[in-house]
Amino acid sequence: MLVFGTQMHIVTFIFVSIEIVIFFYLIIYRLARPDDKIASLNIILIFLLLIYNVAGGLLPDPKMPGSFFTQEAIAYAMGFITPCYFPYYVYKAFGLEKMKFHAYKGVYFFLIIPYFLFVIVFAISDNLKTAQNLLILPVIYAVWVIFSLFKAVQFKYQKDFKSKESMEEIAVLFLSITPWIGLPFISYFNLEQATEATVTNLGFLLLFGLQVNRHIKQTRIEHQKLMNSEQRLLNWNTNLQQEVDKRTKELKRMNDQKTNNFINLVHETKTPLTLIKNYLEEYINKYGSAEELDIIKGGVDKLTSDVINLFDIERFTKGIDVYRHNQISDFTRILKNSLSLFEYYCQKQTIVFNNSIENNVFIKADPNSMSRIVNNIIENAIKFSDTGGNIEISLKTIDVKIIFSVTDTGTGIAPQHQEKVFEPYYQISHKTTSLQGMGLGLPIVKKVIDGLGGEIHIESDPAKTLGTKVIVILNKHILQNGDNPTQNSIESNPSIYNFINYEVPDSRFLPERQSILLIEDNKIMINFLFNKLDIKFNVFCALNGVEALKALHNLPVIPDLILSDIMMDKMDGFAFAKVISEQNKYNHIPIIFLTAKSTPTDRLKGLRLGAIDFISKPFSFEELSQKIETVLENILKQQKAILNSSILNLKTLTKTQIEPIAVDFLSKFTEKCNLFNLTNREIEIVKLIIKGVKYKMIAQTLFISERTVNTHIQNIFEKAEVSNKVELINKLTQ
Repeated sequence: MLVFGTQMHIVTFIFVSIEIVIFFYLIIYRLARPDDKIASLNIILIFLLLIYNVAGGLLPDPKMPGSFFTQEAIAYAMGFITPCYFPYYVYKAFGLEKMKFHAYKGVYFFLIIPYFLFVIVFAISDNLKTAQNLLILPVIYAVWVIFSLFKAVQFKYQKDFKSKESMEEIAVLFLSITPWIGLPFISYFNLEQATEATVTNLGFLLLFGLQVNRHIKQTRIEHQKLMNSEQRLLNWNTNLQQEVDKRTKELKRMNDQKTNNFINLVHETKTPLTLIKNYLEEYINKYGSAEELDIIKGGVDKLTSDVINLFDIERFTKGIDVYRHNQISDFTRILKNSLSLFEYYCQKQTIVFNNSIENNVFIKADPNSMSRIVNNIIENAIKFSDTGGNIEISLKTIDVKIIFSVTDTGTGIAPQHQEKVFEPYYQISHKTTSLQGMGLGLPIVKKVIDGLGGEIHIESDPAKTLGTKVIVILNKHILQNGDNPTQNSIESNPSIYNFINYEVPDSRFLPERQSILLIEDNKIMINFLFNKLDIKFNVFCALNGVEALKALHNLPVIPDLILSDIMMDKMDGFAFAKVISEQNKYNHIPIIFLTAKSTPTDRLKGLRLGAIDFISKPFSFEELSQKIETVLENILKQQKAILNSSILNLKTLTKTQIEPIAVDFLSKFTEKCNLFNLTNREIEIVKLIIKGVKYKMIAQTLFISERTVNTHIQNIFEKAEVSNKVELINKLTQ
């Protein structure tokens, strides 16, 4: 029974339909599990089976294009290609190593070559029966493959050959593979299409059934493993969560303890600061002020403000109310009271100060909180505005809202920083001034405004134009009968310290004086040190390492000493020291670091860069002055010694005259080295130090690491009881 007017039998058509469904199922399965290589082998197998069934079912057919010879050649080709694939399939899909020869070589010699001989004989004789006689070789080869298949399964299982799994595999393989390997039999005996399709396709379906059965078992095993893994993971997560919770509670307890200790410390600091502040004000009121007292008062005010900010930010963080907002405040009066001092300092710094303030603006809020908002925002505008800038203050009401805004022409705040400036301790890197704060002003302002149900916005984009506009929106209070606005606020005046903006000075150069390069980013500190040191020395000042490098090239003389802060904008003290250590013209200049950053690691890093001492802030100027004079005095002695040595070298001296001096010097040097119990390696390092060799070059000369050199030098300093190279040289050579 044929279908659709073709030569395909209905049995073949049914098998083709079933196999098309299986083919698409295998493709979907392969896409779902791309790592399953056997699925790819099955797809190729079913595809070849479909080609074989379609070609064998349709050909030969007089109604189809092509000659009888061509159609028969194609049909027999499909009948040979599929058996050629089976040895490779069982070799890979079932792991039958003994089938490797048939997979890669046997099919070529015993199937492909006989097929081409079949085609040649058929073409020459034009007799299909004669050509079919050549198929006896593939028939014999099919018997060999079946035997090899049995031996391959036996080799695979070896001791477990009689196991259920191996017997199942042998049975299915032989039931399914044997008909396919026997295709040459079918072709040789020229069986009917229905018989051929039934035998071969049932064999494949058995093979596919075995694969499905294995897949189901494997899926069950994988599912069970997954369930076990999920259970173990759940148990592990539970234990981990418990440990995390325990550790979190412990860390929270420790953090709370540290925070409480910190708050207690800040709280205790407020008392002595209050006493200092009040006694200082009393003294000024009684005896009058002076520049030094103004600086002291400004410093105390700033320290007090910082302590209050630290205390308040921690209270805000803990959710504690800092202000009492059940009071009614006159926003207009608070703002006008603060403006008088702001206007004074704007005039002093040549900043244009304009304001537009609406009268009788009231708000239900603690007056101290309003002073804090006003002072912080306006102070920031002044601090970061250059000379000749412009500041606009505006206070107005729109319906039930108060709009307070401050606009400046300063450096601006980039959009990516505008949310971060409200985070505690966050600071944007601005041009270095002595006005750097702790990064608490705006976070506290934000907390206060949030507590009042208001909003604060920043409008600024330095990429387009300079300047910043800060807008505060608050709820307006309309006075009712019986309302009594609070008249006083404690925090009505900003700190004078925030607006002291000295120019960076330089000494008038006097050739007979020694010279000092002073690098410090705080203008008040740099002016203080300048005023003290300028009495005896030529003092040249720079605000950071970049300015100091420029100054070195323009100074009338190479400095005898460099005093440098470490933490500075643009280029810090360490980076500056590294740069000059690499320049022969300046690497001999001794450096003393003045810094609040003086950990052992920092000291070691500074010594590596050639620093001779660290002086920690806060420091006594008397101590600093004494160290400076000692260093410069030793420099003078060294210069004098070098000069005398040069004069001696210019004189004509006999060898006998020179040798006693050298021998005497060497004898004293050796004696002192022995006295301080220096090792041979330490003596080698000391000799190189006396010659002025840098630590890095010492390491290269002695073929040791720079870290080892620093360790030796620390040991030498301890044994000789000195703190720097100059003292060491003097102690060993004098």
